[in-house]
Amino acid sequence: MSSTASGKNGTWRNWGGNVSARPARQVTPASVEELAGAVRQAREDGLRVKAVGTGHSFTSIAATDGVLIRPQLLTGIRTIDRASMTVTVEAGTPLKRLNAALAREGLSLTNMGDIMEQTVSGATSTGTHGTGRTSGSIAAQITALELVTADGSVLTCSEKENPEVFAAARIGLGALGVVTAVTFAVEPLFLLTAREEPMSFERVLAEFDQLWAENEHFEFYWFPHTGNTNTKRNNRSAGPEQPVGRLAGWFEDEFLSNGVFQVAQWVGRAVPATVPAIAQVSSRALSARTYTDIPYRVYTSPRRVRFVEMEYAVPRAALVEALRELKAMVDRSGLRVSFPVEVRTAPADDITLSTASGRDSAYIAVHMFRGTPYQAYFTAAERILTAHEGRPHWGKVHTRDAEYFSRVYPRFGEFTALRDRLDPDRLFQNDYLRRVLGA
Repeated sequence: MSSTASGKNGTWRNWGGNVSARPARQVTPASVEELAGAVRQAREDGLRVKAVGTGHSFTSIAATDGVLIRPQLLTGIRTIDRASMTVTVEAGTPLKRLNAALAREGLSLTNMGDIMEQTVSGATSTGTHGTGRTSGSIAAQITALELVTADGSVLTCSEKENPEVFAAARIGLGALGVVTAVTFAVEPLFLLTAREEPMSFERVLAEFDQLWAENEHFEFYWFPHTGNTNTKRNNRSAGPEQPVGRLAGWFEDEFLSNGVFQVAQWVGRAVPATVPAIAQVSSRALSARTYTDIPYRVYTSPRRVRFVEMEYAVPRAALVEALRELKAMVDRSGLRVSFPVEVRTAPADDITLSTASGRDSAYIAVHMFRGTPYQAYFTAAERILTAHEGRPHWGKVHTRDAEYFSRVYPRFGEFTALRDRLDPDRLFQNDYLRRVLGA
């Protein structure tokens, strides 16, 4: 959804519908200078500042009662450097526009998440990721950043310039400043062959290490109340392009994955007892298919059914055990879970508060249809995932606080010390940051 994720009378709402805020004022700067001016003005007026993207976070990470900065005028590619193979892009650029613009230039990001509605800065600041054996999150592909800090000055950082800021600000949670531009490493446009096929839950777990090792990008969806999964393997291909046909694509991606799935969610919400039977049907609805296309058409897919999500990164070695515990919990709980559980991986990276910081990681994401009570399920899942030293996605529902994060992130103190230096007066503070970073 575009930045129109707002309601009437100045109320801002997120995409999932579970967070709202009433900022004192909203600003839509048309340049970095205007944005810096808005930050200085807010400071003079004693108001806190938050930049918002498209509201795709399920946490209140962007909520404020102060000044809400909307980035929709700060969009587009600033520069393409073909010598260094980097692209600098304005922070408010939606990922879908970046992906399409890069493809027209014969370029692509190496890896991306499965949704492309978010802004570049929103996606990177919260640690949005796809799945990959050797290629990491979107933030892990950043080579330089520009941000407006609390005193209204513009700071640039990279591995060579302000490296301590660069280490943290790539996934900065909006706590260090307002990101205004991002420089990504890119590569010549390539083709991916996707192979999607159903597989039993037991087989996926038994063969997980092998499936991970043999594919550049492996992920799967498990349908609770069933022993069924849908697996997806994406690997580079020499071609030729063989995209999903328009009719088949509409049938599988729109009709089944969005249309019928939406109806199934409505039925499940109205009559929870039907959920296990619907899950059996849903888990068998999508048949095996193989197609070859440019990266963003393979990595990403439309998500029109609204949901609320919690996702944890656990050490990759702990994945199979954690999933078995999750399945056992659902089976004995009496919960009715109508949304599949998504499983992905990422290699260790060197970003201070990245969910994959310093350790090879696997992601377990649990979802509930918007409007259904999710607390009991998420609480039970969170208990399992935190027992494996799980790190929650910064933009998805969780109940963790600074005390917990200081235990699961060895470099947590590095981040908070940098924040003390860059934002001593907590201009960029909100309730969420107070909870996750401490006061």
